[in-house]
Amino acid sequence: MPLLEETVGELLERQAESYPDHEALVYPEKNLRKTYSEFNEMTNEVAKGLMALGIDKGEHMAVWSDNKPEWLLSQFASGKMGGVLVTVNTNYRAQELEYLLKQSDASTLILAEDFKGTSYINILKEICPELETSEKGDLQSARLPFLKNVVVLSEKSHRGCYTWQDLLDMGLTISDEELNERKRSLSYRDVINMQYTSGTTGFPKGVMLSHYNIVNNGNQVADCMRLTEEDRLCIPVPFFHCFGCVLGTMAAVSKGTTMVILEQFDPEKVLRAVKEEKCTALHGVPTMFIAELNHPDYEELKPTTLRTGIMAGSTCPMEVMKSVIDDMGAEEITIAYGQTESSPVITQTKADDPIDLRVSSVGRVHPNVEVKVIEPATGEEVEPGIPGELCTRGYLVMEGYYKNEEATSAAIDPDGWLHTGDIAVMDESGYVEITGRIKDMIIRGGENVYPREIEEFLYQHPDVLDVQVVGIPDEKYGEEIMAWIIPKQNVSIDESDIREFCSGKISKHKIPRYITFTEEYPMTASGKIQKFRLREDALEMMNLKS
Repeated sequence: MPLLEETVGELLERQAESYPDHEALVYPEKNLRKTYSEFNEMTNEVAKGLMALGIDKGEHMAVWSDNKPEWLLSQFASGKMGGVLVTVNTNYRAQELEYLLKQSDASTLILAEDFKGTSYINILKEICPELETSEKGDLQSARLPFLKNVVVLSEKSHRGCYTWQDLLDMGLTISDEELNERKRSLSYRDVINMQYTSGTTGFPKGVMLSHYNIVNNGNQVADCMRLTEEDRLCIPVPFFHCFGCVLGTMAAVSKGTTMVILEQFDPEKVLRAVKEEKCTALHGVPTMFIAELNHPDYEELKPTTLRTGIMAGSTCPMEVMKSVIDDMGAEEITIAYGQTESSPVITQTKADDPIDLRVSSVGRVHPNVEVKVIEPATGEEVEPGIPGELCTRGYLVMEGYYKNEEATSAAIDPDGWLHTGDIAVMDESGYVEITGRIKDMIIRGGENVYPREIEEFLYQHPDVLDVQVVGIPDEKYGEEIMAWIIPKQNVSIDESDIREFCSGKISKHKIPRYITFTEEYPMTASGKIQKFRLREDALEMMNLKS
């Protein structure tokens, strides 16, 4: 399969020529529908607006918003005029926003007015009080010296800020030829997207991704799903994360697929959108699918048109996967595995893989990509069936971390292999199972214990909705096992029930020493469960008890 050598903008223009009258995007909540031809023209207008703001090729522009139409337009418009789109986590607050804007050297910030009751404008003013006295496009900030332009996604006017309409109006001063000249200056090898890792250890790092990275990864993801222009993909996962803006938008556009977009995740709205828009594909992290399957109105809103989709972002429980296939009807649902540094997908199951492999593995390596499993201590490749660190090489590997050569060198070795930090087992046929992060592996009394194995077992308990297993320090064994369990609604369950369920079925040393029940897990905005915070909470609980 040859790799595509085109920019994000060229990809969209090719599809607008191939499917001009086909629906490109639908926002059910806004009653907004645009064909590929209309979508393409809108991105040209936004690209001109960004050029009129003075954004040069390679200059950084940050977007801080939920899945609004303007986010999508900015993604593909930047792909035409060459500004590097810096994605901002919707959960960020003042300190995190200041760090990202400063570290990324962003000259422009496009932001929503608010998100889930939090005023983004007030947060920005907290770190940039000069907004109140600045002229539009001439911000002079002591703490953010690079930031010059602020564009608010609102009709309301804010001091020192452009509105989205201002941006479009300014674009009228840029000619078609000026835009075309800018397009011609771009290379598919240019960095076009920068995403900050969630920063579960240390400060977040800016992952630099090129057109080549994300255009090809989106295309190969779509191939595994068998997406075509006849499909309608529901995207309720956030755009600021690779799941939304590569596995979602890039994959869809690579095949002329219709995007059915939710601005924020809500299980009822997702089920309603899938049903009313006759979606054939649905993306989500496991917690999203769990929420949909357990929604009170599920039977009424039960999908009837689903065929495929992706479950990714964290460990996919086997029982949930089976329910999505058997009950939601997504018989060709796929599992994708990767990380932001690999654009993001490295391995993926295929629509025609046997069900047992689609629920027990993360599939095989994508075309044009290499993988190997190594012994972390020695770097030597291990035999099939032996756990080790998964490494990957190929077109998908990031260009590096922005302004962080030390971290880049630590992640990518001199031979071009990206070291993922994930523990994997590969079988003789190349199917990969991810058993956890190297840092999540529990070493209890010298025995390696993989949380995934215990989690999969406990999911089989009829009263367990979700479970996460972590290791916590122990004087005798070095580490002990703790299970955090979310019980199903309206059930009564206690520690003894869990221990009795485990007894005689899993090794004694794998039975959790500590069991606690909770209503929810700490998560990133992209739906990843933060196990490090579960460990912190556990230690705090222990200290209080002692």
